[in-house]
Amino acid sequence: MWEKAILGMAALRMMSGTLELLAALLILKVNQVEKALLINSSLAIVGPLVMLTTTTVGLIGMSDRISFAKIAWIFLGVVCIFIGVRR
Repeated sequence: MWEKAILGMAALRMMSGTLELLAALLILKVNQVEKALLINSSLAIVGPLVMLTTTTVGLIGMSDRISFAKIAWIFLGVVCIFIGVRR
């Protein structure tokens, strides 16, 4: 049977993918570049939040098997990703 953390991570990714597909269909429906850019830019908020939440769920699922120092390094890596993408 699957672990709860795995199910949670997979569910988050499925919801994110569904949202992406719905946004693509909405872009096709509106058929205007200005509105399409608005829809696309709203997705820019969702992606990082899903990555952060999925990583957090995974780390919580592993928290009994890895040290606090390794968890801190992983979060530091995620912070570095956000800084690198932002600039």
